[in-house]
Amino acid sequence: MWPLLGFSILAIALILERLIFWSKVLKRTDRLVRESLSLYRRNPNASFGLLEKHTDLPIARIFLAALELDQATPEEFRLALESSAQAELPLLKRFSTVFETIISLAPLLGLLGTVLGLIRSFASLTLNSVGGKNTLEVTGGVSEALISTASGLGVAIVTLLFANSFRGLYLRQLAMIQEYGGQLELLYRRRFDTGGVRYTPTQDPRY
Repeated sequence: MWPLLGFSILAIALILERLIFWSKVLKRTDRLVRESLSLYRRNPNASFGLLEKHTDLPIARIFLAALELDQATPEEFRLALESSAQAELPLLKRFSTVFETIISLAPLLGLLGTVLGLIRSFASLTLNSVGGKNTLEVTGGVSEALISTASGLGVAIVTLLFANSFRGLYLRQLAMIQEYGGQLELLYRRRFDTGGVRYTPTQDPRY
């Protein structure tokens, strides 16, 4: 039961952290991206300034990583978006491995506790004591031993529910990054094609 208690405390702490993280991300991301894309169409510098005020959001850091490039080609701009998005994925999937470990081990620890409890209970039972006081103690011990299995399953079920919810939020955020990143890339390509972004080959470090 002690390892299960530790797992339950750890799971609660990580779930609270993820709830705070995702509530902040979901509350502000969509509005920020829409405003920044709208500003970028009219004034890229204003859009850049808006994103700099929200660097605590993953998508803001992704956009800034590309917009900070000096006179980049559209291909370089796209690569910057993709690489910065990849760098943010571990933060979005944070603690997923820990959740999977708790979900897998908690029922097993509960079962182990039950088996050890049963072994101890039946070890105290002898043929001469069947039907006597020791029998009541054994049945009470069996009932107590089953508590660990129920506890392990409870910890695993609760953790699984939240882990799946966080995975759904991660997939939703990933789709949003791809969608809005594509829109920003398209706007940049249009500015580049119309001469809004000045670029000469001599400024490329490969030349």
